[in-house]
Amino acid sequence: MQLDGVGKRYGLRQPWIVRDVSLDVAAGQLIRLEGRNGSGKSTLLRVAAGITVPSAGRVSGRPSTGYVPERFPGGLAFSARDYLLHMGRIHGVRGAALGKAVDDWLGRLGATDYAGAPLRTLSKGMCQKVAIAQALLPKPGLLVLDEAWTGLDQAARGALDTAVAERLADGGTVMFVDHHQARLAGHVSQRWQLGGGRVKVVDGPGSTGATENSARHGPTVLIELAGVDPESLPQLARLTGVVWTRPAANPTSVAVLTLATASDSVLRQLLGWDDVHVVAVTPGAEDGP
Repeated sequence: MQLDGVGKRYGLRQPWIVRDVSLDVAAGQLIRLEGRNGSGKSTLLRVAAGITVPSAGRVSGRPSTGYVPERFPGGLAFSARDYLLHMGRIHGVRGAALGKAVDDWLGRLGATDYAGAPLRTLSKGMCQKVAIAQALLPKPGLLVLDEAWTGLDQAARGALDTAVAERLADGGTVMFVDHHQARLAGHVSQRWQLGGGRVKVVDGPGSTGATENSARHGPTVLIELAGVDPESLPQLARLTGVVWTRPAANPTSVAVLTLATASDSVLRQLLGWDDVHVVAVTPGAEDGP
C-alpha cells in the first residue's frame, strides 16, 4: 500500500490534521502510530483504512481491510451475533464459513455467552470484543486498530495479540495506536510519530522473521514447557513475543524463546493453558533455533 502526498482537513478553511504523508507500507509490517492527543493518529488510521477520504493525495494498493474504531457505536439495533453475521456478509464471507468464523471469534474473545444480547445492553468491553471480531472475520490483508485493547479483559487482550501475530504471519499489515508503550514491543517494524500535521518514521523497517527479531531486539528469555499438545504448537508459535519453539532436552517438553519485552505476557498466557506446565525460565538466552 502507498500513501502519496496524503493530507486531511475538515473544511477548506480548517487547519490540516495531517499533510504531505508519502510512505510505502510493505506487506507483513507492524506499524505503531505515536503522538500527543489531537496529533492526528486516528485521522491517519481512518484514511489508511479507507473510512475517511483524504483531502489531498491518495492511497493506492490498499488490500482488504479490517478496522476497529476508537469508539464503537454500541447502540445499534442488532444482537452481537446478528451484527457480526451482517458485517461478515458485507466483507464477502458467506454460508457455513461465515457462521463458523463468527462463532470462532466470539469464542476466542470470550463473548460467546453474550452472542444473543442486543448491542445496546452490552458493556463497553464486550462491545469492543464485537468490534474486534467484525474486523477479523474476513482475515484482512490490512488490520487497523485504534486503541483496540482499551476496555478488554486480560484474556481478550491476549487473544487480540495472537490475532495480530496471525495476520502478520499470513503476510498482512497491521497499523495500530495504543497508549501502552509496551504493547507488541519487540515486533514493531516502524513507528510513525505524528506532530504538527507531519509524520516522522523514527524506526526503520524491522524484520518479520523470528530469528531476526531476536537479533534486532536484544535480550531474550528461554521458557521450557511440559505437557504441550503437539497439535497446539502452531498456536504456541503465534503468541506475540515468541521467537521460536523447538523440542527441549526432555522429549516430552518444548523450549520457547521469547523477547524479554514480551516474556511476561507470554508467561501469563502459558499459565492459562490447561495441562501445560512451566518447567524452567532462563533469562538472557541468545541461542538460535
